[in-house]
Amino acid sequence: MISGMFDLNRAGEEGLAAQLTSQLRGLIASGRIGKGQALPSSRRLASDLGVSRNTVTYAFEQLAAEGYLETSHGRRPAVTVDGGEHIESAGGAASRVRSAKPRLSPWASKLSQMDWPMSYLAPLRPLRPGHGDFREFPNEVWARCLRRSAVRAGRRELGPINRPRLREALAHYLATSRGVRATADQIMILPSAQAALTLIAATLITPGDDVWVEDPGYPGAAAAFRASGARVIGVGLDQQGMQRMSGTAAPTLIFMTPSHQHPTGRLMSLARRTEFLNASRPGKTWIVEDDYDGEFHYDSRPVPALQGLDAHGRVFYVGTFSKAMMSDIRLGYLVVPPAMVATLEVAQRHIGLMAASHIQEALAEFIADGHFLAHVRRMRRIYHARRDHLVDGLQRHLGELLSVEVPAGGIQLVARFKRSRADRAAVKRLVEAGVETRALSSLSLGRPRDQGLLLGFAAWRESEISAAVRTMESCF
Repeated sequence: MISGMFDLNRAGEEGLAAQLTSQLRGLIASGRIGKGQALPSSRRLASDLGVSRNTVTYAFEQLAAEGYLETSHGRRPAVTVDGGEHIESAGGAASRVRSAKPRLSPWASKLSQMDWPMSYLAPLRPLRPGHGDFREFPNEVWARCLRRSAVRAGRRELGPINRPRLREALAHYLATSRGVRATADQIMILPSAQAALTLIAATLITPGDDVWVEDPGYPGAAAAFRASGARVIGVGLDQQGMQRMSGTAAPTLIFMTPSHQHPTGRLMSLARRTEFLNASRPGKTWIVEDDYDGEFHYDSRPVPALQGLDAHGRVFYVGTFSKAMMSDIRLGYLVVPPAMVATLEVAQRHIGLMAASHIQEALAEFIADGHFLAHVRRMRRIYHARRDHLVDGLQRHLGELLSVEVPAGGIQLVARFKRSRADRAAVKRLVEAGVETRALSSLSLGRPRDQGLLLGFAAWRESEISAAVRTMESCF
């Protein structure tokens, strides 16, 4: 009689053993096979069902391990649970647990109100900001580096989580290209720049501490510092980027993007950088410099990093490979002031912000062999042309509506509305038409000072940029 309760599909994708296990579990859970009832022997049930004895044995052993059956040598398996009552009531309790509203931290309860990360993360479409063009990346070269790293992985001993070869290659590259002054042991390799901010916040912020961020600015920074309980204060911009706040107590931490202010692309002058350094207190006020796209500067020689001006160990320098290489490389780095290296290395392990060692080794080779710098130089020329193409298109087709702020570098630009217009509504309309952009007002901490659009140009070829501008023109 029991064999007639099964319906095994021999042509199905799921194997016979899995089907038998699932169906027998269901029969017990529904109460159709009651507690204490003995099942046929594995030999008898296999014969009745026309399957191998191993198939039946697997099902019996699996359900015995789950507590549905009791098996012993020389005796037939017996059902050990009252499915009709016990399992159903347990399922009802689980359903009630799932329907109860979970208790969240104050930070987590506000996540749904944040417009970061971007809420419409559909497949990448023009002109989404924040991305380089992965189609131009030398994938074959990178694949060779990965293969060699994977082959060598079996011969490598378990070593430091921040691989020495990559730290040394980065120290040399940052010194020559960005003016960063650091030894290899000051460099930490992390899964992303956002992970670097999370690590800094966890080690430096006490709940209630003041943190200054640019306004408008990078939402991920405010998110990381708020998660540690900081009181995040937005500081306005002028043509040199972040302004100095006079007459207020120095904060615990100041976050800034001096090389290409996010989102405006403004360049902080040497005098302003010096002001911030002089106003910070060594060991009490820290500066976090995010150089998220510092490789791409077009109109003049790039200004050296703020970190290179710091003689007292007050600046954390954050960088990423996702803009210069490809988004899913998932590697960032952090240059740590000497006094904080030991603390952050321990914290890195405690929080679990480690990057895969074989990716680190492959990247070390990619940099040391000159491939990274060659790629950056090539993309600098391409992105420069794409920036100019987007600026020209916006001025010709939307010049009466938008005022374009042309950045000296970077991978995105800001276009402000000349007349009053709700930028979030405009963004919604553009997204529906197939052009992804970001509302400038969504990047403000307080009341928005401007209404405009943040437009990416680096990831898009000139024909794609032209098509996107024509779509924008039709939407307005």
